[in-house]
Amino acid sequence: MAPRLHAFFPDPVFKAPNPFRQNPLLKAYIGIFIFFWVFTGATATDFVNWVLENSLTVSAVVLLIYFYRKFPFSNVSYSLILIFLLLHLYGSQNAYAKNPFGFWLQEQFHFSRNHYDRIVHFCFGFLLAYPMQEVLCRLFGVRSWLAYFFPVEYTLSLSAFYEIVEWLVADVFFPKAGAAFIGAQGDFWDSQKDVFMALLGAIITMLLVLTWRKVTFRSGKR
Repeated sequence: MAPRLHAFFPDPVFKAPNPFRQNPLLKAYIGIFIFFWVFTGATATDFVNWVLENSLTVSAVVLLIYFYRKFPFSNVSYSLILIFLLLHLYGSQNAYAKNPFGFWLQEQFHFSRNHYDRIVHFCFGFLLAYPMQEVLCRLFGVRSWLAYFFPVEYTLSLSAFYEIVEWLVADVFFPKAGAAFIGAQGDFWDSQKDVFMALLGAIITMLLVLTWRKVTFRSGKR
């Protein structure tokens, strides 16, 4: 990359992950996830909805374990992934539309609805855009502005795909549990707003990461 352009889009640098046996942080994360997964399942107010909500969660964890030897993430990415999974587990415990923290926010700020689902959709982009970038850069060698554009694009695509999956699950495969699973709370534009929140989160993260790397790059040049 040309030096002038490199100042605006410095090459992302990811710290190499430690082997699993030498990574106590990752071992702790696995224990934390298992504890919360069992706890939320055992205390779920609607177990069928909890199972539906966590079908993708379990699939994601299985994929992370399966590909660990081929592509282990950095500890930063694993930290962000864990936070998102825990937020999702907490949301599935009482169904998103009945989340206690969402009701607390609704009461404190006089919202018209429980917004916990919006928070999680925002965090999907805000927390997972960085791990997406790590895959793109380390596995596929993506550099320059594309390393910041593609995570935003993939967040938008995955969010839209998830909304389609929600519709299929709620309307085609499990219509009786559909309302609780979607948690639209009567909002006609719920799906579009969810996608936008994820997109906004990814944009903010990529801007923060880009700013941090530009500052680091300029500091290293001095």
